[in-house]
Amino acid sequence: MKRPFEQIVTQHGATVLRVCRAVLGPADADDAWSETFLAALRAWPDLPEDANVEAWLVTIARRKAIDVARAAARRAVPVEAVPDGPTTRGRPGEWDADLYAALARLSTRQREAVAYHYLGGLPYAEVAAMTGGSTDAARRAAADGIRALRTTYAPTVLGEGEQA
Repeated sequence: MKRPFEQIVTQHGATVLRVCRAVLGPADADDAWSETFLAALRAWPDLPEDANVEAWLVTIARRKAIDVARAAARRAVPVEAVPDGPTTRGRPGEWDADLYAALARLSTRQREAVAYHYLGGLPYAEVAAMTGGSTDAARRAAADGIRALRTTYAPTVLGEGEQA
């Protein structure tokens, strides 16, 4: 028997949000998260009992993130003054702007591999299927991304002389 969809949102909501934030950044992640669960709710009755729900949700999140990014690219946003910075909506204190800045400096392939494998918990084979490459390429992109994060992100978080 399938679990109620509310339990799925509770169990996997944070993972999906982390993936959306890593791929899109904090400003657009909430929209992708909402769209992910709306689409999942519509498809939930047809999902096979033995499906990997987390992988299914991360796949939907990836597609919704692409939709949000495309929509944002088409939208002109005129402003009189540049805002001070991103807002902290939804989960104050849980998102590190420095981490997003470090993730944003990665190539798209590295950022997606890190997000889907390390934040989304997907195996490299599924990351490869989602990003359009081989399992070895996904593993390499994730490793290169983590190596880059260790050099660009860790020094700003750790004080001098501290060990990770």
